[in-house]
Amino acid sequence: MPRYFPIDAGVRFDCDQSDLLAIKWTPDSLSADFALPDAENHALRVRFNGATIVRLLDEMPLSTEQQPTKNEGLVPRHFAYRVEGSNFAETQSDAWKEVHRPVRHYEFITGWGCMDVLSKAEPSFEVVDTSH
Repeated sequence: MPRYFPIDAGVRFDCDQSDLLAIKWTPDSLSADFALPDAENHALRVRFNGATIVRLLDEMPLSTEQQPTKNEGLVPRHFAYRVEGSNFAETQSDAWKEVHRPVRHYEFITGWGCMDVLSKAEPSFEVVDTSH
């Protein structure tokens, strides 16, 4: 059974009104910008400094991945989580997870989809100006 542990992203917003705006992924880092509802020209940037495995899903495939057990710890309209016991994490390369251990699964949920990240690094969050 997956267990969700909410993460404080440093800014509160209704994730149902958010969406992924941009992603930059290299072998050594990941940054993703998410829309901040009611904050024109600003986005929440999630960054991982380290190797990652990333999965992006829109709401349709996400709804087909439901496990037969309750998703413990989910909070309505919350954006960021650390996840334990997920199929996504368990089915990734054991060799990659051994090399980059300890690996954790993080999930970022919006109204239109989800970004899953496996990484040894913890995410950092910052509000960025998107006007230029």
